[in-house]
Amino acid sequence: MLFYMMHPVKTRPRFWLRCLQFWYIKKGKKSVIYRSVRKDIVPFHVFSMGSSSVIEDYAIVNNAVGDVVIGNRTRIGLGNTIIGPVTIGNKVNLAQNVVISGLNHHYEDVGMAIAEQGVHTMPVIIEDDVWIGANSVILPGTMIGEHVVIGAGSVVTKDVPAYSLAVGNPASVVKQYDIENKQWIRISK
Repeated sequence: MLFYMMHPVKTRPRFWLRCLQFWYIKKGKKSVIYRSVRKDIVPFHVFSMGSSSVIEDYAIVNNAVGDVVIGNRTRIGLGNTIIGPVTIGNKVNLAQNVVISGLNHHYEDVGMAIAEQGVHTMPVIIEDDVWIGANSVILPGTMIGEHVVIGAGSVVTKDVPAYSLAVGNPASVVKQYDIENKQWIRISK
């Protein structure tokens, strides 16, 4: 059945299935998916967007290997790539060319081509009120807490706690908000 829905070489939904996307793509009121967005969205996994959210031009959204859930008032920036399973909260802003992927390839058998070894998924969770800077990469199995800033060009390889600023490759926390004193505190290494 999957063969009839997904092209085996192009790894995207077949044309007839893309023509039916209006039926199974769930968008909230005032949400916008720009026309140039590549929607590799299939009906056997969830794709939903909350109200007043936007996916900007030249982005790619793929739920073929896991659900993609986007909250309310969230902006997916120009040229972003989102490959499920990914859950993005409310009021999240992704700058340009951000990659968020819950997918990774197996590579253990050196006697076999990597492309033939299959894939595995681990969910990515981005909580509410997060800002991710341009050209950042969020890897499978990571969770970003609420009110976090990820600096431009960062590679997130592990969880980032709420109310913090993380930068670098691999990303590490450099500031954290002290709720009691109501100020940002620099983290010394």
